[in-house]
Amino acid sequence: MLVYPSGVDVSSTALRFLAARLKEHRRTLGSRWRRLNAGRQALLTLAHLRNGQPYARLAAGFGIGTTTAYRYITEAVNLLAALAPTLTEAVRAASTKAYVILDGTLLPIDRIAADRPFYSGKHKKHGMNVQVIADPKGRLLWASPALAGAVHDVRAARGHGIIEALAEAGITCRADKGYQGAGDTVSLPYRGRWDSLSTGKQAVNRSHAKIRALVEQAIATLKSWRLLRKLRCSTTRITSLVQAVLCLHLASSN
Repeated sequence: MLVYPSGVDVSSTALRFLAARLKEHRRTLGSRWRRLNAGRQALLTLAHLRNGQPYARLAAGFGIGTTTAYRYITEAVNLLAALAPTLTEAVRAASTKAYVILDGTLLPIDRIAADRPFYSGKHKKHGMNVQVIADPKGRLLWASPALAGAVHDVRAARGHGIIEALAEAGITCRADKGYQGAGDTVSLPYRGRWDSLSTGKQAVNRSHAKIRALVEQAIATLKSWRLLRKLRCSTTRITSLVQAVLCLHLASSN
C-alpha cells in the first residue's frame, strides 16, 4: 500500500484536549509502552472521525497494524463518549438561552432492504435517528444516543426524555411538524395547506421556519465529521461515535 502525507481540518484545541485525556487514561491504567504516544493516538482518532478513513489505510499511514489501529481508535472514542454531556447537563446549559431548537437527523448506514427497523420512510433510506438540540444561533448543544431510523422524531424525543426535561426546566423549544403532540413547551407551526391558512397564521409559520432553519447549522456541524455521513460499522457503536464527536466539538468551541 502506498502512503502519502495528508491533513485533518480539525482545531489543534481538539487534538490537545484528546491527547491530554489519553495521557490521563494511560496513567490510570499504568501503561508503560505503546506503539503510538498519546498525541499520535489522538491524531489517529481525529483522522478516522473527521475524514472517515478506514482502519487499514490509517494503520499504513501511522506504521501500525490494522488491529492496533482499531483498538486505539475504539479506546479513544469510548473515552470521549464518556466525557460527553448528559441531557441534564445540556438542559442546564440551555436554561440561560431564550429558547432552544429541536430537530432529528438521519445518519445513513449500510443496511439492506430486509433491515426494516433501520429504514426511515421519511428519508427513504436506512439509518439511525439522532435528536439534536441547538441554541438560538444554531450552535450545537447536545446530540442524543442513536435509535433505529424507523423511529419517528416525536417518539425518539419522548424516549430520550427531552420533552420532559425541557418542560421541567421551563425552556421553550421550537420544532417542526414531526413533533405534533409533544406538549405545550414545544412550539410548532400551524398545520394545514398554506393557502388554507389565514394571513396571520402564514406570518407565524414563516417566522417559525426562519428560526427553526438555524438547527440545520448544528446538524451540519455534526455531519462535518465525515464518518457520520455514511456509517459502515455495527449499529451498537454509533452512539459512542456521535457522543465522541459531540465531546470534541464542545471542547474545541469553548
